[in-house]
Amino acid sequence: MAVSIPYRRDMTFEYGIADTLSPLIRRVICKNPSAFTFHGTGTYIVGRGKVAVIDPGPDDGAHVSALVNALRGETVTHHIITHTHRDHSPATAPLKAIVGGKSYGFGPHGSGRSGGVHDEVEEGGDMAFRPDITVRDGDVIEGDGWTLEAVYTPGHTSNHLCYALKQENALFPGDHVMGWSTTIVSPPDGDMLAYMNSLEKLLKRSEARYWPTHGTSIDDPKAFVAALLEHRRDRERQIMDCLGKGIGDIKAMVKVMYADVDVRLHPAAARSVLAHLIHMVDTGRVACDGEPRLGATYRRA
Repeated sequence: MAVSIPYRRDMTFEYGIADTLSPLIRRVICKNPSAFTFHGTGTYIVGRGKVAVIDPGPDDGAHVSALVNALRGETVTHHIITHTHRDHSPATAPLKAIVGGKSYGFGPHGSGRSGGVHDEVEEGGDMAFRPDITVRDGDVIEGDGWTLEAVYTPGHTSNHLCYALKQENALFPGDHVMGWSTTIVSPPDGDMLAYMNSLEKLLKRSEARYWPTHGTSIDDPKAFVAALLEHRRDRERQIMDCLGKGIGDIKAMVKVMYADVDVRLHPAAARSVLAHLIHMVDTGRVACDGEPRLGATYRRA
């Protein structure tokens, strides 16, 4: 069964310009478009006068300069980090050095995994980031005229947080929910069971609009998140179908399951299939010889 996810591709913006999205929200998009970032990383500015910056972005001088210009005449009190991928957190340090403020986040890359930070993490992690203030699920961060509640949503990374803006009943979901594509879940720091559980967690919440870091706003988030969950379940049905046909290695599965996807994205797709298979082995539906890995051969249990 194919699952349709109601992505919106429309997005009008200029790079380096602060777009006003709501009374409390502005956005500056970094010029780092790619197959993984869509048009680029969207850095959000919350509040007026004394503000928070959500996900300062990559260590890109032009983007940092654009943020400094957008923040001219205002005081940055908080740098809020959803997670520590290189397109989200590295600009925190150079921006702080110019505009001040403290950084807030769950912790270093990999810190949400059992036993704390691991040496084995996927490529793309910002290993230098350390928050000034550690944030946990349910913590409330208050500023001048705005309030953010932290929502712990591991899965895309083990240290991923979403933030709910109370004054506008809106959520900043980082990369946990994106407005243009499904989220990559790449082991070992990415965890499919945690990701799906985190989607279930968001379904129980009441925010009316999402502002993802990549892509446009999501204006019917419950339906959108429900579709993402069903999409993941459909991927697992596709894996079981492949196994039933004797297709037991991930590379071959990807060619079948992602036949309509640019082949340049197949390596990332393979990481997500691996994440599904780890979950399916852990739940007794699939077996393999040894530990689940990209090169393993899988079969129905």
